[in-house]
Amino acid sequence: MGHQWLSFVGTIWLQSISATNSNFPSYSSQLKQLLSLSQLQLNNLAFASDSGKLFGFLSGVAADHLPLWLVLLIGSSLGFIGYGVQYLFLVTNKVSSLPYSLLFLLTVLAGNSICWINTVCYMIAIQNFPLDRQLAVGLSTSYQGLSAKIYSAVVDVVFKSSSLTSIQTTTSYLLLNSILPLVVCLITSPFVTVVTTARSKRLSRGFLVIFAITIFTGTYAVITSLESRKRLMFTPLVILVGMSVFLLAPLVVPLVEKLREKMEHKCLIRSYGKKVCDESSMEENGLGVVNEHCVKDEGVVMCDGEEMEAKVMVKSLNFWLYFFVYLFGATIGLVYLNNLGQIAESRGNSNTSSLVSLASSFGFFGRLFPCLLDYHLSRAKYKISRPALIALMMVPMTGAFFLLLNGSNICLHISTAIIGICTGAISSASVSTTAELFGAKNFGVNHNIVVVNIPIGSFLFGDMAAFLYRKQGLANGYNGKCMGVKCYQTSFVIWGSLCFLGTFLAIILHSRSRKA
Repeated sequence: MGHQWLSFVGTIWLQSISATNSNFPSYSSQLKQLLSLSQLQLNNLAFASDSGKLFGFLSGVAADHLPLWLVLLIGSSLGFIGYGVQYLFLVTNKVSSLPYSLLFLLTVLAGNSICWINTVCYMIAIQNFPLDRQLAVGLSTSYQGLSAKIYSAVVDVVFKSSSLTSIQTTTSYLLLNSILPLVVCLITSPFVTVVTTARSKRLSRGFLVIFAITIFTGTYAVITSLESRKRLMFTPLVILVGMSVFLLAPLVVPLVEKLREKMEHKCLIRSYGKKVCDESSMEENGLGVVNEHCVKDEGVVMCDGEEMEAKVMVKSLNFWLYFFVYLFGATIGLVYLNNLGQIAESRGNSNTSSLVSLASSFGFFGRLFPCLLDYHLSRAKYKISRPALIALMMVPMTGAFFLLLNGSNICLHISTAIIGICTGAISSASVSTTAELFGAKNFGVNHNIVVVNIPIGSFLFGDMAAFLYRKQGLANGYNGKCMGVKCYQTSFVIWGSLCFLGTFLAIILHSRSRKA
């Protein structure tokens, strides 16, 4: 069991550094200035990063046929090449010779690397903790929301971000994006494996400890992202050291479990301290396998959907409902976050890094919300369907987009926090939704097909926002550069309306999944 928990801690570390694309808003304005890019070209780079998911199914196929450590190394190597080559062009002052087409392809390659790391983390959480799958997935993926915060903290300490020029800011993020995932993958690859157990056991005590650590981690991330952090004496070094300690803290669970295993040689220790030595005792505790799709846990039977291969899945109505729910929910949220640098600049907000950290920290809690809900509902022996949860999260997200029509700085921060929470929650819930609707057997390929909607939405909604931005800038006589609330006003209305439509589609999907 100690190895089972150690693998889980490894996925936490991997997820915390995997979302390299989330720090793009922190240096997008500087990159735009360095390369003399138009707003449309800049948006297409954000699309390029997301379009790596178009080839995400390759990581699912690879994970089914290759050792997971090799899948991790392939993914991190792709990111090393994608970001590393960009870094070399900038640091050698040959930025003028970097063709836009090559920059686009390198960004696609770097974006695809994220899929490989995420696929491994999802498979570990789902296969190592079948009875606690939703809790395991929610806890591990919540750390993905901290990626931007972690990279920002490292840049603040190592590169002294307050005194960096445009090219130094850009190169510092590109260097970290290329090296940090590779280093973490090399560290974790020896112990991030699927652990086969005779019977699945509910591991409440371990999850409870990690859950508490996760709450404290998220709270710390939010507090150190607020404008008042300087008054609270949170220097960049203190912030980075604190984040490092919180990321190491989950190790206490596998260490304690290893000690307990050494002390108990005859029986496994169940999460509440009860000894379980045979199958009959598991049955008495309400644990067991009902059939290949269902497991019984404390009297509650939890089932996946009918196992579907990809070609069958894409022909089903539920797939297309789910596809557009995701497109009008989490994907629009990601488009907003990708444009956050330009949105902040157009409103005269120069502290983009702080705003990105705020979105990242609240996104962390958003990703944590589904497993928090699961934990409390499971104790009451009740389960909420994932489509219903997604519909619930899209309601405040719709309101946040319309709140952005107000030009005040406080509305920008409140809306960014809400969109961060809701986008994180939907992204986290989607992992379990795919298994709930289409089964867990072909999850690696199926989920990577579902998230193809992200690059599609990034291209459609991101380029639409760029066209409207440029149009407004030309109308105001700024030669394409736009300043003021009107720059993204129409985009906010369109995004909010689509999110509202997605809420109804999620309700329909919930109704259909219940009947099934």
